[in-house]
Amino acid sequence: MKIVARNQRARFDYEILETVEAGIILTGQEVKSARGGHMQLSGAYVSFLRGKPVLKKAKIQPYKFASGLEGYDIERDRELLLKKNESERLAGKAQERGMSILPLEVRSARTIKVLLGLGRGRKKEDKRQRIREREVMRQLRRGDEM
Repeated sequence: MKIVARNQRARFDYEILETVEAGIILTGQEVKSARGGHMQLSGAYVSFLRGKPVLKKAKIQPYKFASGLEGYDIERDRELLLKKNESERLAGKAQERGMSILPLEVRSARTIKVLLGLGRGRKKEDKRQRIREREVMRQLRRGDEM
């Protein structure tokens, strides 16, 4: 599967506890545009409307060869396809304090799938600690190579 879009900040800002793969309902020109890599997940999140998961604030640029796109909204809400029990379980966990559901990446093969992550927001101190750990590991690798 080819990764067509990735949420760069998600794993830095959130501690991902669990991942789920979901389908997404797109129009034909959105599929072509997404496969071309014209999709952004920064700032996107998942909420539940009438018990169904909906991807919000994901941007898909209009396909440049499509016609009749005068009223096209690049940030429209897109419905996600999950099994009923998965959807109910995720909705329950999202109600817990500090938990969020966000898209981590979009994959394309024959169909387009979204990898969703159930995450808990990190505090500023946790982010700083993670950066320090990464720097120490980088220095150790450099020291071993010399």
